Amino acid sequence: MNYKSVAVFCGSKFGNHPLYKTHAIELGRLIAFNKQTLVYGGGSVGLMGAVSDAVLESNGKVIGVIPDLLKNREIHHPHLNELIVVPDMHTRKKKMYELCDAAIILPGGFGTLDELFEMLTWNQLNIHDKKIILLNSGGFYDHLIAHLLQMQNEGFLYEAVESRITICSTPLEIYR
Repeated sequence: MNYKSVAVFCGSKFGNHPLYKTHAIELGRLIAFNKQTLVYGGGSVGLMGAVSDAVLESNGKVIGVIPDLLKNREIHHPHLNELIVVPDMHTRKKKMYELCDAAIILPGGFGTLDELFEMLTWNQLNIHDKKIILLNSGGFYDHLIAHLLQMQNEGFLYEAVESRITICSTPLEIYR
């Protein structure tokens, strides 16, 4: 994966399966190893914290983008190379899209899905053409993938799912 900067969208919690954190750490190390800049939500907790810590511990560069209303709630990361505070969630997403060349989506909650679907929609509308990768850690996104295929099979998508999103099972698979 030859990109200078990678946005990672993921949960501010760890989730119930230890594999999610393991994959976040592995991904962070790979981002640093490949000399890419991590662009992410700016938090120090959950999977966000794990991926950013792994990049920083591997001497990589990290840019956090956090809305003012979440700066304390998500406990912004104090050791980033750069922390950009924006007024709201929409501005956060837009700024992250501007700063990245590709996006990787790890397990997460509503916010992660919001970010995924906005990126997919903007990609479909040719607002951007950034690579979108879904990290399906331990089958976390199996039901979502099935639903995306259902949307495709029922004629609601303009292209095949795989033309807009790459699905990988491990962080290493992303870099093969």
